[in-house]
Amino acid sequence: MKTLIIYAHPNDKSYNASILETVKENLSSKHELKILDLYKERFDPVLRFDTIGSGPAGLSAAVYASRAMIDQVVIEKEMLSIRNGIRARGIFPTWWSGMPAILKGFIERVFVAGFAYENTPRGLDGKLTGKAWIITTHNTPKIVLPLVQDYSKVLKFQVLKPCGIKSVKVTQVSPVEYMSDHKRKEVLKKIAK
Repeated sequence: MKTLIIYAHPNDKSYNASILETVKENLSSKHELKILDLYKERFDPVLRFDTIGSGPAGLSAAVYASRAMIDQVVIEKEMLSIRNGIRARGIFPTWWSGMPAILKGFIERVFVAGFAYENTPRGLDGKLTGKAWIITTHNTPKIVLPLVQDYSKVLKFQVLKPCGIKSVKVTQVSPVEYMSDHKRKEVLKKIAK
């Protein structure tokens, strides 16, 4: 079973890094694991439009040319690793009510028409399959959470599901800054299950 972890936090000593380690340690040996650490990979989140380029397998040259990638080889590799029946895990902090810009750029550059979905007269036709688990950390007090933008739900309902990934679990860890070490360990135990 292929499992892709998309990780977006610049500090390898953060609580997000502890979550990443916990998820890695608790995957069974049946999983073929790939970790895409967007910061360590120095992923370029900037979407550039160009007229040069040909598409990777499954993308027409015209569609691909409209979103020509500077680091085309990296993008094509990620597209192929996501395409069919993947179990994806997304681990990231929520900053200013949104995901880190590097992750937003990844979505804009990889989840493109002709690959992740097709535009139809009736809306999007998702092309991806598999399951996803979004784990996000933030400092929003739980009592306020229903009143603010929740980007994990935006990712679930406006990106992953329309692209065909129907089974999406969301885990929110909050308020991270004010959690005791004991509470942090409890949360890691829950994630490990």
